[in-house]
Amino acid sequence: MSQTIPATVAAHLSKDKKLAGVMRVTTPYLLKKRKNVCLRLCASIISQQLSTKVAEVFFKRFLDLYEGKEPTPQEIAETPFATLRGIGLSNAKAQYVLNVANYFLEHQITDRRLYGCTSQEVMDLLLPIKGVGKWTVEMLLMFTLGHDDVFPLDDLGIQQAMAGIYKLDVSDKRALRAQMLKISEKWAPYRSYACFYLWPYKDAGK
Repeated sequence: MSQTIPATVAAHLSKDKKLAGVMRVTTPYLLKKRKNVCLRLCASIISQQLSTKVAEVFFKRFLDLYEGKEPTPQEIAETPFATLRGIGLSNAKAQYVLNVANYFLEHQITDRRLYGCTSQEVMDLLLPIKGVGKWTVEMLLMFTLGHDDVFPLDDLGIQQAMAGIYKLDVSDKRALRAQMLKISEKWAPYRSYACFYLWPYKDAGK
């Protein structure tokens, strides 16, 4: 999915000449808000460590449990563990999906509530869920909640893209992360958009 990013964002990011070069040859990912945040978080857990194609297969199997419709947190919570295992989810993933749904119900977490939170507030709210890590919440912030200024420092694709573009040494992870953070500071408050260029750039092998 692609988009034409706002002119003010493009102008700001283009101040980084190396990123500007990437922007000229890359179609960025889409930034938008999506409904049913609980389901999106479950989908992220289901897709972990899977290729995009395999993840799509598993997510379709998951939706088929609910006759192809998007389930509510209540419907997910009421799904038997054995049923989730039956579509091929590991013990851990099946439990994590149930953890998410039950947590949303117990803490009365709604889409509207999450849309009104800052990135840090979303982190603080969702990280206590067993099976949900920082990277997972960062992806949710970017691809579901539509936050403009998220920088997933530990994402391998972003690391590889920046290492190639900015000629960074990947042998020292601590130094690499420090360099990445320093470079990303000039992109704020639109770091999500920068990443939406970096991922497809890297995937295209440019």
